[in-house]
Amino acid sequence: MKSVLIVASVVSFIEWFNKENVDFLKKDLGCDVHIACNFDYTEDTDEGRTRDYIEKLKNDGVVIHNIHFERNPLSPKNKAAYKQLKQIINENSFDLIHCHTPAASMMTRLAAKKARKKGSVVMYTCHGFHFHNASSKKNWLIYYPIEKFLSRHCDYIVTINKEDYQRTQKFHAKNTRYIPSVGVDINKIKNVVVDKEAYKESIGVPRDAVMLLSIGEMIDRKNHEVIIRALGKLQRKDIYYVICGKGPLKEHLETLAKELGIGDNVKFLGFRRDIPELCNTADISAFPSKIEGLGLAGVEAMAAGVPLVSSNVHGILDYVIDGETGYALPPNDVDGFADAIDKLSSSKELRESMRDACLKAVEPFEISNALKVMQNIYLEILSDKKTGE
Repeated sequence: MKSVLIVASVVSFIEWFNKENVDFLKKDLGCDVHIACNFDYTEDTDEGRTRDYIEKLKNDGVVIHNIHFERNPLSPKNKAAYKQLKQIINENSFDLIHCHTPAASMMTRLAAKKARKKGSVVMYTCHGFHFHNASSKKNWLIYYPIEKFLSRHCDYIVTINKEDYQRTQKFHAKNTRYIPSVGVDINKIKNVVVDKEAYKESIGVPRDAVMLLSIGEMIDRKNHEVIIRALGKLQRKDIYYVICGKGPLKEHLETLAKELGIGDNVKFLGFRRDIPELCNTADISAFPSKIEGLGLAGVEAMAAGVPLVSSNVHGILDYVIDGETGYALPPNDVDGFADAIDKLSSSKELRESMRDACLKAVEPFEISNALKVMQNIYLEILSDKKTGE
């Protein structure tokens, strides 16, 4: 039986982006699967659902290691997390160690140096480097040297956007792979039938209003503020901005919306389980992230044929076509976002004309495509080890 360790910062990351991989390793390949992450942190997800998922993992025989990683790699608390992780790795003979998320992956690659010498394969899936074509010099000076150095301490680097994949060609890992994100069930979203006017009304949006939708944590990286400021400039009472997600910036965003005179037109829905219905109810979607490995929320909206106003950075550019699927702008361009939102909200015909382009642009990100590529990588690693026994 092959033994695999999956590492990420928090359990929601496993639930959202890795549950199919866990099932494949456990049920299809018959591996002994271990997961190391913070199983107590549920502030970014639906706690009840996530607790149910943890119970499912246990019932499936997945070994759980509760490590309180901090997202900031420089946090003093990560010293204890590193020691705990290193002990787990050294006490087990893992055939594959697969790490995700920046801080946890940094620690994993360092903690697994001894294990690699004994034959463990270390794979790092990067969900978006902190340095990219539009990032600051500071990010390049800090994060690029770190990632290039750490690439010496893993056997595979997997990226989910093309820009990052090109970057890894100058790194030291022997194997680099590109996968088309972690995948979206596009048909599930595209085929949803919903009474848009009634659904709007159910979430506090007038039936005849233009609904602008954002899905994502209320954190600085997701950049909801630029949309609120753009709406503050427009002062259009027929546009309602609906934000789905949890996060520490909620109070700040609520206050900002009130100060700009649009408090009644910004709806904070919290964590939602009806994302396909909301995507099909929206008239426009907004995805203004400052940095984004790919951004499933943008793909989900476009899978419903909804045009996107987005930032023009990083992995978002793998599927956004400016002027065809919506509009792509610099992350802090308030005036640009205001103009794009005004243009789309003023013309139903323009929104409808972009529908087919949206659907075509997201086809490569169908979940079956992403899972097939990832599963082939697992087979490549684990079958190689099997033939070498």
